[in-house]
Amino acid sequence: MSEPVTYALDDGIAVITMDDGKANVMSLAMIGALADVFRRAETDGAVTVLTGRSNVFSAGYDMGLFSRTVEEIAATLRAGGELIEQILAHPFPVVAAANGHAIAQGAFTLLACDVRLGVRGDAKIGLNEVAIGLTIPHYGVEVARHQLAPAWFDHATLTGTLYGPERAQTAGFFHDLVDPADLAAAARTEAERLCSLDMEAHAGTLARVRRPVLEAIRARHSQEFEVPSA
Repeated sequence: MSEPVTYALDDGIAVITMDDGKANVMSLAMIGALADVFRRAETDGAVTVLTGRSNVFSAGYDMGLFSRTVEEIAATLRAGGELIEQILAHPFPVVAAANGHAIAQGAFTLLACDVRLGVRGDAKIGLNEVAIGLTIPHYGVEVARHQLAPAWFDHATLTGTLYGPERAQTAGFFHDLVDPADLAAAARTEAERLCSLDMEAHAGTLARVRRPVLEAIRARHSQEFEVPSA
């Protein structure tokens, strides 16, 4: 099986592409590969574009995960939360170029990015955990609280609604929408603009702006996914 994540660096811009051939589910393999390439982008000092495949950014965790052992579930959710924390704390700008659906953990990953571009069309975006019998983990609540429009935070987290792109933009999932054929170029243009920032100033400001959300995630994360000893 090919790798679920690829990394391409060009003139100070790193393009990270998720492609598992299906729905880009957040398996341990996908999460681990993303963590690795974000560390690589940090080493390269690159502005990053995170994108998906065809008509999907990421559909979130594989629902089959929740029929596995407590240890497997906890390990995957712990890794997923650590990835969200890693992207939120990433010291160089991150542009999300969401090709289509971004659901649950896929939407949390989207929300962890600094600039979020989506595409017009029939994609579904949102946090559907309560509709499928799951409680949103603390890290998901905190990144949603930090990034979504205040008037939409409760609606997005408590009703399980999956929005179309325009309503998702209103709620705060996206900063801008483009036609699907224009997404890669729009993301590249935005990344090039971000390359002109003073990166030391960006990182210092990000640390201040994101401190409350990062502290909130860290305070609960390890405890939430601790596996009780036998």
